Amino acid sequence: MNLAVNPTSAATGSMGRRKFLFEAGLGFFGSAMGALWADEGKIANAQAHFTPKAKSVIFLFMCGGVSHIDTFDPKDNRLAGKLIDAIGFGDNMAEMKRPVIPCRRTFTRYGQSGIPVSDWFPHLGSVVDDIAFVRSTFCHETNHFPAVIEMATGHRDRLIEHPTLGSWVSYALGAENQNLPAFVNLGKPSSPVQLSGGYFGAAVSATPLQAGEIPIHNLATPAGVSRRERERQTHALLALNQEFRERYQVHSAIAARTRAYELAARLQLSAPETVDFDSESPATRRLYGVGEPDTDSFGKQLLLARRLVERGVRFIQVCHAGGSGNGSWDAHDDMESHGPLCRQTDKPISGLIRDLKQRGLLDNTLVVWASEFGRTPWSQNTTGRDHNPKGFTTWLAGAGVQGGTLHGATDEFGYKAIESPQYISDLQATILHQLGLNHERLEVEIEGRPVRLVEKGSKPIWGVLG
Repeated sequence: MNLAVNPTSAATGSMGRRKFLFEAGLGFFGSAMGALWADEGKIANAQAHFTPKAKSVIFLFMCGGVSHIDTFDPKDNRLAGKLIDAIGFGDNMAEMKRPVIPCRRTFTRYGQSGIPVSDWFPHLGSVVDDIAFVRSTFCHETNHFPAVIEMATGHRDRLIEHPTLGSWVSYALGAENQNLPAFVNLGKPSSPVQLSGGYFGAAVSATPLQAGEIPIHNLATPAGVSRRERERQTHALLALNQEFRERYQVHSAIAARTRAYELAARLQLSAPETVDFDSESPATRRLYGVGEPDTDSFGKQLLLARRLVERGVRFIQVCHAGGSGNGSWDAHDDMESHGPLCRQTDKPISGLIRDLKQRGLLDNTLVVWASEFGRTPWSQNTTGRDHNPKGFTTWLAGAGVQGGTLHGATDEFGYKAIESPQYISDLQATILHQLGLNHERLEVEIEGRPVRLVEKGSKPIWGVLG
């Protein structure tokens, strides 16, 4: 049985005649800002399809296409120089042969699992027993912008404005903390699509935060206004907005804007405390690399991600090296350009996993690492590598994931996924499953056509789940 959500609700916004159908068990709690209407920061009717393993997700997105061959999927350099079929790359589908270029990295086996990791990620190597590597991820798009859309939404077609993964979670489960949004983005994304609520509307799109004294611009309390006075004003605003909603509830755009202002008012009170690291010990700061030249910026973002998890934020997306062009991980000219990026992220990511684990948070926090695609075994007449959607590595840790696991494989060159190939919507189905959501029961109807949030035929990657 499907439940039809009122198409004039704030969650659907400008969708007009479009109807949103969620199967029984998911309920009418579409907007992430529904938490703003709940008592004590909880949504009374928020529920999952089954008992979740994860309360929160931290999705680490490396913008530009990380080379799996040089990081987590080592290949034998004896194949260097061999010509392999590169059809489908270049300006047309003509036959093409390209020589394999050598990998200049050394790999060390870490932990009890003995999983090999590149010398670019020594800190991450020290926590491999908590990580499940999926070496057989694939997608279809070969260029950055469409591949980012595919990774973010699980869909290739752009006839419909699909919501990004964090918006799915926000729409389905709502916010747990009435003072913070359900879906937060840290860092600069590759594309605005990564922040979009799509056909669910702006109410479930990502709220951008940043580490530092000003988490969101234009939210500072005016000079001379005490915290107590600001709280009094906020409660008065909520009462007025409730009366306004009841009178103009049919006007979805007005309702959505009202909720946005309510959230902004509450963020004035809660966000500054959230990004205040004064209470963090020097040891914790060192764990993330805060204060060190290479790692300070990304380390602060991941430390903030941990603090958001502690405060009940459901989905935290952290984008690294995005914001302009294709993303800095786009290494066409020279693979050595990966080196500084790995130094920026290696220690903070390992620190995040260690910190979550020592605080007992890793058991219910799912950490996911991905990029829009991998890179080819060959170059474009340089020492860099081309885009490769046919086989690359993603990984997961925490919240029921079987650590110290290698799942799937690419061919001997690192070009194609040949063992247990997993389309990116399988990764998304896995994330939803750990949150207690059955992806097959998440379906929308747009202009009379059913649309799945995760493509039909996708399934969780059971091989990495404990």
